[in-house]
Amino acid sequence: MLLNTLRSTRVLQLTLAVIKPDAVAHPLILEALHQKILENDFIIIRKKDLIWRRSDSERFYAEHEGRFFYQRLVEFMSSGPMRAYILAREDAIARWRELMGPTKVYRARYTSPNTIRARYGLTDTRNTTHGSDSEESAKREIAFFFPEFSAEQWLEKEEPCFRAGHAEYDQDGQIHMPFKHT
Repeated sequence: MLLNTLRSTRVLQLTLAVIKPDAVAHPLILEALHQKILENDFIIIRKKDLIWRRSDSERFYAEHEGRFFYQRLVEFMSSGPMRAYILAREDAIARWRELMGPTKVYRARYTSPNTIRARYGLTDTRNTTHGSDSEESAKREIAFFFPEFSAEQWLEKEEPCFRAGHAEYDQDGQIHMPFKHT
């Protein structure tokens, strides 16, 4: 699949998208969410399957420590495999959050029934997905999940290629790759 329809004049924005353990536990849901990402014109820059230790979960959600949901969230996020993506597109943060829907599954089902959380979420904690809420949190969260990835280097060297549509989807790796110059 070529990216010849993308061709944007605006710099592509990066966001972190996480498929939580409740969805990863069901391979058909995981595949449906991957397809939903592709259908909504996101470019998959990186993809990683992982399992967190409790300490990873505590560090990632440290800003919520002391809140009523903190312990439940920490335990859930370290309860099984998850998948993390670095996604790119114009307005990636807002578009991913729109696609996810409201955090509260009950609200999502009534106000945004076609969103990911409305369709696949179980509870407010087991709500299928996570997404960055700002450019600052995207940068911090991407670095947490993908410490080897340099957003600055990607913006300088690869983003112009993706923005121009000079990339294709690699079915085996399930990510988008820039065309190799020959």
